[in-house]
Amino acid sequence: MNPAVATMLAAAGRSVDSFPADFASALMSGKVTLEVLKRYLALESHFFLRLFWGYQGMRERLMADTSFPVKMAIELGIGLFCKLAAEKTKRADNFWKEADFVLANVIMALIADFMLTWLPAPTLSFTRGKAATGALAKAFAGCPDNAFQKVQPGMDGFSVTQRAGAVLRNGLKLLGVGFGASMFGVGLTNVLASIKMQLDPTWSPPNQPQNVVGTSAAYGVYMSVSSNLRYQIIAGVIEERGIEVLFKGNPSLCHALSFAARTANTFVGSLLWVDFVRLCGMQKGALAEEAGEKRAAK
Repeated sequence: MNPAVATMLAAAGRSVDSFPADFASALMSGKVTLEVLKRYLALESHFFLRLFWGYQGMRERLMADTSFPVKMAIELGIGLFCKLAAEKTKRADNFWKEADFVLANVIMALIADFMLTWLPAPTLSFTRGKAATGALAKAFAGCPDNAFQKVQPGMDGFSVTQRAGAVLRNGLKLLGVGFGASMFGVGLTNVLASIKMQLDPTWSPPNQPQNVVGTSAAYGVYMSVSSNLRYQIIAGVIEERGIEVLFKGNPSLCHALSFAARTANTFVGSLLWVDFVRLCGMQKGALAEEAGEKRAAK
């Protein structure tokens, strides 16, 4: 163990076994630097963050980026506002009457927003690749969570292959996330429309029922390629290597610039989604309008 780290532990009245297993192992192997330990103790003492501290995935993200919760809130806030605005514009006076459809679409959008922020977020992990089981997991062992993220103190560096692997691994995950989220959202919307037509024969849906499998497959592919690359760049290049370096020590400005960057990314993503569904030949009639408003695609 690093002598300076041991001294700080003694001063804080902490023993190695008072830390989670992954961090305790890193302490004993000397990977934890004084800077990292200070960061850990400061974050652990925060009341709000302590609520999530027991979850390793959240802890690793907070250790790499203390503003991660703010970025998640920004992304979810943008997603919620944009989706509700699009739904209100499209449904007009029927907005509240069709609240069930609105809810289904909003849930799908928020699931996508959460995963698009979570997966490419930079992390500080001391267990990367150690618990890998199975051929696919072992193939991606050692890859960072963000292809462009900095090497955190105490962590081993990443090769070009490992950084490229991060893009591929997240792409595979987002393929599943996009397919599943769209299956839920589109499937639920179609079911609700069917029930509503049974209960009220005079009611007709604003758009024809969508092909659940086809739409979900397209959404999964779009998220795995376009969304994956854009969010990797937002988190690893624009925020971590750009905004937070240029304006270090000014968190309010950093948060404002992150908000601007993520809002612009959302707008670009919406435009690219329209182009993508047109390329796939999926826009016909009213569906063109639906695709143009589909904020969830991002």
